Amino acid sequence: MAVTASSRPSESEPEVRTAAGVLRGGREAGLAVFRGIPFAEPPVGALRFAAPQPVRSWDGARPAVAYGPSPPQSGVLGVSQDTAGDDWLTVNVWTPEPDPAAGLPVMVWIPGGGYALGDSSLPEYDAGHLAGSGTVVVTLNYRLGIEGFAQIGGAPANRGLLDQVAALQWVRDNIRMFGGDPGRVTVFGQSAGGGSVAALLAMPRAAGLFRRAVAQSVPGTFFSPELAADIAAACAAELGVRPTVSGLSAVAPARLPAAGDAVFAKMVQWRERWGQITHRPIPFAPVVDGDVLLAPPWQALAAGAARDVGLLVGHTRDEHRLFSLIDGVLGQVTHEQTETALHMLAPGPDGARRYREAFPAAADEELYELVNADWLFRMPSLHLADAQIAGGGQAHLYELTWSAPGLGGALGACHGLDVPLVFGNLSSGQPAMLIGDPPFPVAEGLSAQIRGAWTAFAAHGDPGWPAYDAGHRLAQLFDTPSMVTAYPEETSRLLWQDHTFPALPLLAR
Repeated sequence: MAVTASSRPSESEPEVRTAAGVLRGGREAGLAVFRGIPFAEPPVGALRFAAPQPVRSWDGARPAVAYGPSPPQSGVLGVSQDTAGDDWLTVNVWTPEPDPAAGLPVMVWIPGGGYALGDSSLPEYDAGHLAGSGTVVVTLNYRLGIEGFAQIGGAPANRGLLDQVAALQWVRDNIRMFGGDPGRVTVFGQSAGGGSVAALLAMPRAAGLFRRAVAQSVPGTFFSPELAADIAAACAAELGVRPTVSGLSAVAPARLPAAGDAVFAKMVQWRERWGQITHRPIPFAPVVDGDVLLAPPWQALAAGAARDVGLLVGHTRDEHRLFSLIDGVLGQVTHEQTETALHMLAPGPDGARRYREAFPAAADEELYELVNADWLFRMPSLHLADAQIAGGGQAHLYELTWSAPGLGGALGACHGLDVPLVFGNLSSGQPAMLIGDPPFPVAEGLSAQIRGAWTAFAAHGDPGWPAYDAGHRLAQLFDTPSMVTAYPEETSRLLWQDHTFPALPLLAR
C-alpha cells in the first residue's frame, strides 16, 4: 500500500513509525492524537467471517487524523449507519508524548453496545481528559452482531473477541513508539465492553497481552454454541440464506444488522427455546465454544485463569432504569411484568418468592428493577470479583451510587452513567444528558476522582481503596461524598450466592 507524504513532520503533525509504516497524526490540547490506525486487514471479501489478518504495510506517511469507518451495526437505538468504507478494524491513540523512552502506562478501551452496536468515534469516548493525566489511551473498533458474534458454519466463533485480541497484539508490538509501556497495559470497557474484558481474562489467546483489567457493568450473558447457532439460523432465515460462511457472504455487510434487528424485535416468540435472553432481548453475546473461549469467565477465573492480572470491577446501583426508560415502562411497571421478570430471571426454582421475601417493602417496580439489574449486570460483576479472588488473584470492587441530576434525576445511578465520568466528557455525547446541562461542579469533582482511580490503577495497580476479599467485602462507593464500605447490595448477594452464571443453553430443539 502506497501512501504519499504531504510534507515533512512538524510539531503540529507528529509522526510515529509502526511495524506497518509511518503514521502522521495531529496535536490537540497538548496531546499527540492518531486516529483510524488499521490493526488488521478489512474483514471483507475473502476475509469475510475469518479471524483478523495482519494489516499490510504501506510506504510514506499515512494520515491518521480521522476515525475509521464504523463497523456495520444495529439500528435499534437510531444509530446512523456509516457506510464510508470497510476498514472497520482500527484503533485510535492519545499520548502525552510519542517518545519511545517515555514508558507511560497504557489503557485500551473496548466500547459497549450489546455486542451489536458500538463505535470508538463517539464523542463520549474521546480520551483527551484521560490521556492528559499522563497515560497513553487506545480506543478500538471490533466486528459486531452477525459479523462478529453469530455462530456461523465454517467460521471461527467470537470473531469480535478475536478482533480485540488482534488490537491488543497491535498495542504490544507498537505502543512503545507512542510513548507507552507494553508491559503496563490495562484493558477497560463497559457493558458489552465489560463483558469483553471478562472474556479476554478467560481466553488463552489473550494471555500476556495486558497486565490489568477494568470491567464496568459486566453482563452475565454468555451463550452455548447450540443457543448461538439457533439464533444465527433465525437471523439467516430473515435473509433467506443458510447460516454458513457461503450463505451469509452473499449478503452485503451493511444488510446484516437489519436481520439481527428483526430477530431482536420478535425474540419473545422464541421464549421456549431461548429462555431468559428473550426477556431483555439479547441476540448476540460471546460464545463458550471450547476453542476461542473455553469456559464462562466466572468459571475460568475461579480456576485461576487471570490470577496474574489485576482486576477492578463494579457496576452502577440502578443498572436497569435506563432500559426501563427505553422500553417505555419507567414509572408504569405492572404487577404482571414484575411477576414475569421474577419468574424468568430470579435464581433457583423459588427465586421469585425469595425476592419478595427478601425485599418485603419493595413495590412491583422496585422488584422489577432489582431482578433485572441483578441478573444482567450487578451480580455478574460482583461474581467476577469473587471468582478472581477464588482463583488466587486480586480484585478491587466499586459501585457507582451517585444519582445524576440529568433528565430530571429520574434515572438515578443508571447504566452508562460511569462512561462520561470515566472519560471526563460531561457535555458531549449521548451519555452526557445523564449529567445535566451544564455539568454540575459536583459531577466534575466526581469525574476527576474516578479518572484518578482508573489511571492510578493502570499505573501501579492500586485505585486508592483496599482490595476486595470474602471476609470484609469492601467496595468503593462513588458518590458525594464517596466512601469505602461493605458492599451495599448484601440482600441481592445472598439471593445469588449459589448461582454460577453458566453458558446459557438452548432449551428446546
